[in-house]
Amino acid sequence: MAIGIPSMLLKQLYTNGSLRNQNGDVRFAVKNRLSDATITGLDLLSFDGQPVPRTSIRLELADGTVLSPDQLAQRPLDFPLRQEMEIVAAIPPLALGKHKIEVHFGSEPFGSLKLKVDGAISEEQEDLVKIPRDKVDDYSTGAIQARQAFVEKYAGQTLAHIPQYSFDPHILQGNIENFIGVAQVPIGIAGPITIHGEHARGDFLVPMATTEGTLVASYNRGMKILNLSGGVTCSVVGDAMQRAPVFVFSNAREAREFVVWVEDHLDEIREQAEATSSVAKLAYIDPYLAAKFAYLRFNFTTGDAAGQNMVGRATFAACSWIIDQYPGIQHFFLESNLATDKKASQVNVMHTRGKRVTAEAVVKRDVLIQHMRVEPESLFHHAGIANVGAILSGANNSGAHSANGITALFIATGQDVANVSESSAGIIYTEMTPEKDLYMAMTIPSLIVATYGGGVGLATQSESLAMMGCVGRGKVNKFAEIVAAVVLAGEISLASAISSSDWVSSHEKYGRNR
Repeated sequence: MAIGIPSMLLKQLYTNGSLRNQNGDVRFAVKNRLSDATITGLDLLSFDGQPVPRTSIRLELADGTVLSPDQLAQRPLDFPLRQEMEIVAAIPPLALGKHKIEVHFGSEPFGSLKLKVDGAISEEQEDLVKIPRDKVDDYSTGAIQARQAFVEKYAGQTLAHIPQYSFDPHILQGNIENFIGVAQVPIGIAGPITIHGEHARGDFLVPMATTEGTLVASYNRGMKILNLSGGVTCSVVGDAMQRAPVFVFSNAREAREFVVWVEDHLDEIREQAEATSSVAKLAYIDPYLAAKFAYLRFNFTTGDAAGQNMVGRATFAACSWIIDQYPGIQHFFLESNLATDKKASQVNVMHTRGKRVTAEAVVKRDVLIQHMRVEPESLFHHAGIANVGAILSGANNSGAHSANGITALFIATGQDVANVSESSAGIIYTEMTPEKDLYMAMTIPSLIVATYGGGVGLATQSESLAMMGCVGRGKVNKFAEIVAAVVLAGEISLASAISSSDWVSSHEKYGRNR
């Protein structure tokens, strides 16, 4: 077994589907999915238990470098994270079907490693349409233009606007594949909005990317109402990102005993998980037992990153160690659907996913009457009726439309827009104050945002975050508070429009119903 690397984690080096017969050789690809390393030697390559002669083995890198095992022993190979290479055997072709591959190699800092995986040879379809790619530099001008020409020929459509962009496409590596251009979404500005947060303090302009008429105007109007009422107070009250593996046993009792073992070995499990990242920290594990299944919901903090990939890697490393240590596990799946990644769920509403953040304000009576033509009692009454409607519908949000503002902010700032499915959950609460003003609070229990990593560092996305002072490390809670404040502004605006029967007329005026 690998030194410091659980066997299941080591298997991730193999690129699934890469085993093939080609030009008289048998070859497959491996990719460094662990961390920066150096390969110091290749000691064994075998297929189905049959060793390949050392003189029939070579390593091929994407830049054209070719090394024999003897050359590798004399000149160790730097193998940084995400680098790929092919291991080639000059042997007769393998038969169609499944084959066992075994590779023994030396490395720094991991020592001697033994990779044992199953691959398969399948029939190649020569007429398969393939999108042009460049293995050395797939973000070069030539590679991009080749794909653009391919699209124009295949689709019979000239690309006039998609190829127009103002940044170096090399910054997109890790964010998109088969790049051909950009989708230009209009950005409008709302605000400034006055926020009294623990992290966001002051007045902020808010960039909102959308094609929906009246959206920016509506949020801008809500921000005005909040400002005239003294601003909005925001608090981040929870922080967690999950991956939820499941372990299958022969019966419920074994599953129960396994959970006890996990709880007893939490320190070792935490060590394995946190070794994969300098940022991810395992806070706790929530066990859920059903039938003969043990579901473990790993809860991490992830700094300024949204963290789904980070916690996936950390959880996989921890589970790989568990599988090597604990006998009797019949099956294992890294995700059981209990993390509810990119799906609305009650477990996230109850337990937090991403940031749990609350925005609250006392909206002044005279401000509502003067600027929205509605009294606080009307909003309060409608909120109660709408809450019943939300319960009847089974919605994950008792408010009006938090997804509108969140989506527009997500697109503008490079967040993973699919996370709106979780982040749009909301719990709104209203009450009349003794002064006949309206207290409103919006809690977002699963707001998944980032100011570091992912797409937030791209050109226009970084500029949008910079408008709010939210670029880089240490800014994610600030951004979360701004998002929550924007959501509350949208709730006030739409709720007032509904209560004053101004909703349809606004769309007529600003073009949605034209």
